[in-house]
Amino acid sequence: MKRILMIIFMLFIAGGAVFAWIQHLDQDENLLYLYGNVDIREVQLAFRQPGRVEQVLFDEGDFVAAGTRVATLDAQPYQEALAAAQGAVQVARAELDKMQRGLRPQEITQAREALKQAQALAYQTERDYTRARKLLPSKASSQQDVDTTRSARDQAAAGLKAAQAALSQAEEGFRKEDIAAAEAQLAAAMAAQDQATTALADTELFAPSDGTIIARIREPGSMVTSQDAIYNLSLDHPVYVRAYINETALGRIAPGTPVQVRSDSSKKTYHGQIGFISPRAEFTPKTVETIELRTDLVYRLRIVVNDADPALRQGMPVTVEVDMLPTNSPANNS
Repeated sequence: MKRILMIIFMLFIAGGAVFAWIQHLDQDENLLYLYGNVDIREVQLAFRQPGRVEQVLFDEGDFVAAGTRVATLDAQPYQEALAAAQGAVQVARAELDKMQRGLRPQEITQAREALKQAQALAYQTERDYTRARKLLPSKASSQQDVDTTRSARDQAAAGLKAAQAALSQAEEGFRKEDIAAAEAQLAAAMAAQDQATTALADTELFAPSDGTIIARIREPGSMVTSQDAIYNLSLDHPVYVRAYINETALGRIAPGTPVQVRSDSSKKTYHGQIGFISPRAEFTPKTVETIELRTDLVYRLRIVVNDADPALRQGMPVTVEVDMLPTNSPANNS
């Protein structure tokens, strides 16, 4: 009896082992292993304005937070340009104010007095011309006298019209067109002032995101243009893994599929999901190791690592474990 019980017990253990082995095979069939490299985005930090570098405040390997000032240019030329622009705005605003208020009372009074003088001169020259013309038949005046007085009368009449127009303009003020032109000049001067203000602000360089300085390219005293990089900044987030998948397994994954990421330098397991699947096939890059031939066509994946830390470095090779979708899933059927 004991022998029979022993045999039954051993058969039970063997059956359990076989069942576990079958379950393990089924689980492995749903696992996909990909090989890729860590892909961390980098930013080249550069000034928007040319000039002489005055300060470079960080070195390679330093962490900088978003909004931190990392370098400066010599700001004196831009400060002087801003002062000139501010002066031009003041001149344009004063000219507009003068036109909107019109002439001063003293200037209007001068225009009125000038009109009175022109009226008196016109009256006198008209009398002289009339007298000379009446005396011409009696030979008391000559034809030359008549011509001279007529010319003086005409000139006085023209001067009278000019004085009347000057008084009318002084009383009515400047034309709307002149005021509109002055307003446009003020707007242009203010726009130039805003540009000078922006240019002065651009003499300070700030980090756009949290990251680590991986290259310090320029030193104080260097002359740079608006396209010359000062730093290379490696962003802390997001961290991606660039991997490749064969066409035969493409139908078993989808964007959002959870993955596990492991590196050779650590036993830590990182977690993430597939964020992008390229719609275009390409040849396997030489940097990717797969069990397939390197000339096989594959599709590129971008995997988003949710819990990345500094241990994941740019270009580091990693292994990605994907829990593939069932063969009858909607993604596979599509």
